[in-house]
Amino acid sequence: MGRQDRGKASRDRPSASSSRVDNEPRRPREKTLLLSTRGTSTQHRHLLQDLASILPHAKKESKLDGKDKIYVANEVAEMNNCNNCILFEVRRGHDLYLWLAKTPNGPSAKFHVLNVHTMAEVRLTGNCLKGSRFVLSFDKTFNELPHAKLLKEMFTQAFAVPEKHKHSKPFIDHVVTLSVCDGKIWFRHYQVVEWNSEKEEPVLVEIGPRFVMNLVRIFAGSLSGMTLYENPDFVSPAAIMRMQRKRKATRVADRSGAKTRRKLYEAHHPMPKDPLADVFDYDSDSDE
Repeated sequence: MGRQDRGKASRDRPSASSSRVDNEPRRPREKTLLLSTRGTSTQHRHLLQDLASILPHAKKESKLDGKDKIYVANEVAEMNNCNNCILFEVRRGHDLYLWLAKTPNGPSAKFHVLNVHTMAEVRLTGNCLKGSRFVLSFDKTFNELPHAKLLKEMFTQAFAVPEKHKHSKPFIDHVVTLSVCDGKIWFRHYQVVEWNSEKEEPVLVEIGPRFVMNLVRIFAGSLSGMTLYENPDFVSPAAIMRMQRKRKATRVADRSGAKTRRKLYEAHHPMPKDPLADVFDYDSDSDE
């Protein structure tokens, strides 16, 4: 067999890698984009940095200029070859909203973030290897409701570190838990300590950060589109502030009304004259 025949035979012979690809469809590599809008506070910026340190497959981008044009994040994600997006949107300087989107076609979910505590604030004793993979744990509630199942899949694709990622380390030493309590999603991050021979379960030490997400809506598109689910128990921070101002104004009106009623009562019911009121009042001229 000549050299050309051997080369032709080697080209015609199927390789092991090609047969594996043909038999098992390869899942697209997940990559998450992290960015925020203008006007974020120091605490929100530190929270975004903590998430970037936990997710080695995430790409952090600069802030968006327009607050009302958050759909521009789809183009930014496309330029960075990202198929997931975590966007921090700040309104009125202190209300933080988290967008979790599957770019470019959706779906996407909007959360109101509460009780934010960064790693620098809590200063917990837990620690883990930077860039290592983690176990993503979900509450059993995520398997009961239809919208919760959708959120579970979105969180899995955005947060789970792909296997053999170039920026990750083949080592698992921490756990990220997403639990549902009081209708809200609680985010916690723990270190897995060495196994104890006396106990069946490993000891967990919290690392941080910690925050709570209150679901607002789920949209069909990426950062926009038709509403698939709306949380009936969600009350916007603006509505809460409006009710507080209304209650305060009601208290002020009640106090002013009480003063007015007291004055009218005193005008219609004058006090009788005390006969002993002038006992100690004397005229200095009479003494002279």
